[in-house]
Amino acid sequence: MTAPAPTPRRPRLLLPALLTALGAALLCGLGAWQLERMQLKHAYIERLETQAAGAPAPMPPSADWSKLDPAALDLTHVVATGSFIGDHVAGVRTTIASGPPGTRQLSGFGRWIFQGFRLADGGVILVNRGFVPEGRLGQIGPAAGPATVAGFLRAPETRNAFTPEDLPAIREFYTRDPAAIAGSLGLPPAPFYLEAAREGDGLTPPAGVDVRELIARIPDNHLQYALTWFGLALTLIGVFAAFVWQSRKGSGAGTA
Repeated sequence: MTAPAPTPRRPRLLLPALLTALGAALLCGLGAWQLERMQLKHAYIERLETQAAGAPAPMPPSADWSKLDPAALDLTHVVATGSFIGDHVAGVRTTIASGPPGTRQLSGFGRWIFQGFRLADGGVILVNRGFVPEGRLGQIGPAAGPATVAGFLRAPETRNAFTPEDLPAIREFYTRDPAAIAGSLGLPPAPFYLEAAREGDGLTPPAGVDVRELIARIPDNHLQYALTWFGLALTLIGVFAAFVWQSRKGSGAGTA
């Protein structure tokens, strides 16, 4: 009497199914988080566009600066009346990418040029006079005398893990931090700085900012990231489905 053929063991799918469901849920959660961030970024950009497009307002009184939120004021269109002060400027290293065809702007390696500015009410703020290519720094000296500067209030720029250390002793910086820059120039700190608006052809240093160009360069890749996460979730589900199909196919072949 021959022994019956052993019954093939069906693969256990519970654990792979649970891991797949957990992984897909995590990936979809990351995709949903990116969509939420996209909505917040769009609202932020719209707020900046609205503030930048507004008619220039007078500078907030310096006595009120400590009560203001620099982030909420970012890119508020203002006009400042006063005088440039000091015999020195400070530079913030940067790189400006070339604009699209038809644009006229300075680009390449260079520095933002910062100088102190005493307002009519006695307050002192730093003015980012604009970008100067590295090879033309020798052409730029401190501005002097009374001036009216139209531009945009800017919140301090934050550092990250890859930002080089600033060199305040030689007034060279890698972030637009008004408190640190003011300290190197022997000036009192302010909670924000004034970004001078671009005037003229944009090719004469220091070239101030074109606010439309500045806003257009704000990264907005959240939809791409969301689609990537959702795509990975679908791929994971597809891999699990193929595994189940292959397992059942192999199990069925064993009983034929």
